[in-house]
Amino acid sequence: IRNGSSIIAFTTPKERLGYTMFGAHTDSPNLKLKPNPVIKKEHTIQLGVEPYGGVLLNPWFDRDLAMAGRVAYVNEAGSIDEAIVDSKKAIAIIPSLAIHLDKTANSERSVNAQTDIVPMIATGNNFDFDTFVLGLLDAQGIKAKQVLSHELSLYDMQKASYVGIGDDFIASARLDNLLSCFVITKRLCDAKENEALLMVCSDHEEVGSESAAGAAGSFVENVLDRIENNHEKQMHLRRASLMVSCDNAHAIHPNFSSKHDANHAPHINKGIVVKVNANQRYASNSRTISRFTLAAQKAKEPLQEFVTRSDMGCGSTIGPITATRLGIETLDIGIPTFAMHSIRELCGYDDAYALLSILKAL
Repeated sequence: IRNGSSIIAFTTPKERLGYTMFGAHTDSPNLKLKPNPVIKKEHTIQLGVEPYGGVLLNPWFDRDLAMAGRVAYVNEAGSIDEAIVDSKKAIAIIPSLAIHLDKTANSERSVNAQTDIVPMIATGNNFDFDTFVLGLLDAQGIKAKQVLSHELSLYDMQKASYVGIGDDFIASARLDNLLSCFVITKRLCDAKENEALLMVCSDHEEVGSESAAGAAGSFVENVLDRIENNHEKQMHLRRASLMVSCDNAHAIHPNFSSKHDANHAPHINKGIVVKVNANQRYASNSRTISRFTLAAQKAKEPLQEFVTRSDMGCGSTIGPITATRLGIETLDIGIPTFAMHSIRELCGYDDAYALLSILKAL
């Protein structure tokens, strides 16, 4: 575990040529509190927040928002300690401006991240943020003398649910990419005694992965050094391994079908998506795609392909970063998803099971 936010786990079979690796990321776009967040204005108390990653901002209005994250504090012994806190109740909301005061709201309005996305937490002027955080710690039985620093974010209180007359959809926050983290964790837990499997769930993918806990950091490389400290043997291990980068894929939206290349437009509940990009924004190539395709055939699961329109930019994943840093052959795949980076995303009921089935056949 690194930074309390990235994790690597692996099996230790008696014999192995290489590992089948599964990669995903633990972070999701959100609203993160600024270091000095309290704003007192117009008889309200607000919190200054900063968007983390490529947040779709509009859906954050009029939601019941709770707060959670990590706090560093001085304990009773006078030493630095840290804890995860969670308000576990709605403490904030970002109310919309009434349409009566903004007649162009449905046609022209844009969202300013500095001035429009400012959550309200109370009325009046009497509020001390450190006292509030100390109260969260105290509620967990932690006696702290002083708050030193924090990494706190807001999250939607609405729980995940099945949606549709036949429960075809799963609606939830952070499907990108905690759903993939869940599936690959399940795959590792189901490993047979002789299977060489390695799972890596990295932080900071949504902001470029360039951190000690991100895919561009040394975490995976450091773990491989511990698994095999003989350099030559480790090079053979890497070349015999395969990394499957599991992230979400953009499903074709029936209201916005022109945003997709018609021949590479994945549908919900029609199979896992193989992501391809000629400019290496995805790491998939003919060698890695063929191995995944054969596994899908063994599992009797359909596959789909996604290629971004040639006149649009293409996002990226941990796949190319891993391939570049480690020299491990890599494939980018994903579960087709609507509303990626929204406060509430949507995917298919069948697709998560399909991913697990294919990973078991690799």
